[in-house]
Amino acid sequence: MQAILERAQPIRLVIFDVDGVLTDGRLILDDRGTEYKAFHSRDGHGMKMLQETGVRIAIITGRSSEVVRHRMASLGIEHVYQGQKDKLVAYQDLKTKLALQSEQIAYVGDDVVDLPVMRQVGLAIAVADAHDWVKQHAHWHTSQPGGHGAARAVCELIMEAQQQLTAKLSEYLGK
Repeated sequence: MQAILERAQPIRLVIFDVDGVLTDGRLILDDRGTEYKAFHSRDGHGMKMLQETGVRIAIITGRSSEVVRHRMASLGIEHVYQGQKDKLVAYQDLKTKLALQSEQIAYVGDDVVDLPVMRQVGLAIAVADAHDWVKQHAHWHTSQPGGHGAARAVCELIMEAQQQLTAKLSEYLGK
C-alpha cells in the first residue's frame, strides 16, 4: 500500500470514466431512447472534497449523455470529454491544457477501452468489478464496484496520500 500512496502523492488531476466507474455500467433506456444513469451520492461528495484540496477532476467517456453533462455540472467539473472513441486524444489535450506530467495524473477505468490512457498515467486505478485484463494493468483497484462508492475510495486514497483526508473529514465534526 505504501507504493500506491507514493504514486498518489503527486496527483494533481484524476480522470474518471463514467459507465462502469461512476455508474454500475448498466445502460437504462426507455421506449423513446431516453437514457438514465444512477450515480452514487457519496462518490459525488468525495469528488467535491477532492476538488477542495486543489486536485482537479476530469471526465473522459466514450458515450455522450445529457445526464452526464448535468451531473458533472452539479459537481463543478469543467473538463468533460464525451463521445471519445479514442480516449488518448482527450487525455493528451487535458495534459497539455493543464500543463501536467503523466506522474501527476490518475485515471480510473473499468474496461479495455480505458487501457490506452491507464498505461500512460502515473496512477492507473481499476474499480473492483473491472474487466480482469484492466485489473492486471492497474496499479491499484478499489474494493468497491463502479457506481457503488469506487470514486469515493479513489478520492479518499489521494487525499490520504496528500495528508488531506483527516482534515477534510474533521470539517464535518463541527468546531
